[in-house]
Amino acid sequence: MGLADLGRIDDVIHGRMRLGIMVYLADVETADFTELKTVLGATQGNLSVHLKTLEKAGYVEIDKSFRDNKPLTRVSITATGRKAFSAYLKALDSLIGRE
Repeated sequence: MGLADLGRIDDVIHGRMRLGIMVYLADVETADFTELKTVLGATQGNLSVHLKTLEKAGYVEIDKSFRDNKPLTRVSITATGRKAFSAYLKALDSLIGRE
């Protein structure tokens, strides 16, 4: 892959915050909103926007519920998201000449 193939890099994942979300979820599978906010050093609004982008792409699933009368938002990586993340990592490897 050369610079001509740079278009294979998934723009939905490539942003720093969305990449961080995908890296974290690929490891833990599911995380709550507060956990993601803390580990990524994100603001509530910023994280919400990036999660919506990933959700629209089908890469994450967001489940909202209540626990002890408090809102609980859980985020899970989807099979589509896992496949896209794997393809993203392969494209990066190819771009830097490791594949």
